[in-house]
Amino acid sequence: MYTRRQFVSALCAAPVLAAARLSKIDRVRRALEGREVDRPPYTYWYHFLDDKQPGERHAASTLEFARKFDTDLVKVMSDYPFGEDPANPFPQQIRALEVIARELKGKALFVETIFQPFNQAEKTSSPEKVKELLRSNPQALLDRLEKIGRAEANHARLALQAGASGIFLAISNANDGYLTREQYQKFSEPFDRMALDGAKGAELNILHLHGDKFYLDLFYNWPARAIQYSVAATGVSFRKVRQHYSGVLMGGIDEIHFKELTAEQMREQIRVARVEAGPKWILSSGCSVPNDTPDAQLLALNKALQP
Repeated sequence: MYTRRQFVSALCAAPVLAAARLSKIDRVRRALEGREVDRPPYTYWYHFLDDKQPGERHAASTLEFARKFDTDLVKVMSDYPFGEDPANPFPQQIRALEVIARELKGKALFVETIFQPFNQAEKTSSPEKVKELLRSNPQALLDRLEKIGRAEANHARLALQAGASGIFLAISNANDGYLTREQYQKFSEPFDRMALDGAKGAELNILHLHGDKFYLDLFYNWPARAIQYSVAATGVSFRKVRQHYSGVLMGGIDEIHFKELTAEQMREQIRVARVEAGPKWILSSGCSVPNDTPDAQLLALNKALQP
């Protein structure tokens, strides 16, 4: 946790740093360590709907977005379907990461999105079939999830080799009304951890907790650098999470109503998140912003962030 003196000291130091503008990487790394920054590092993203295009096209879309909106951290979307080769289940995605690393030239960190094994099982069959298998043949489901988990761990290792600074592990089933706590811990947690372990030792592994009724307390001690979730969807404030979690928080901007936010509302959400999260914080939307968000609205957030 942070003392009032530490937090006030960080705020007072920010104007000094503003005179010598930080690089994107320095800004992110200082936030990871809880050190003062010239302004909050930020990122946001949406789906490019290019999962039928080659990796080079996906890389181009990602890089164009990052450059246009000047994000400090590049969060790479990953919508390609799960492949047949467990050693490399997303070959086009790996190609995209290689291109992204080459074109960024070390000027920004980027993280690779991985959707948890349970979600991949649903995508390769259907949510209904997965739930039915859980009831009728749980061992068959566990076997399937282990295969996916091992393949995703391989993908995580390949992503780091391609230049990613970590993975953004999206977990969507640890929600009341989706799975019980016990079901999540048996049928999902071991395989989610397996995927995360593929990126063990990475600089920036992030847990994205998707949904509005997730079992947040289950994740405080996971070996990840940051937790990212939607304050708007859950109603759970950073202040409440900070009572139990001292790692990096990521989020603060309402992605649900993002297209309608005024500049004043953006500044207020930034202010609240900054106060409640403390210095270990990366500003982001709570999840992907709407795909049809106008460029002007995204750029408005950039302007709201300027010191």
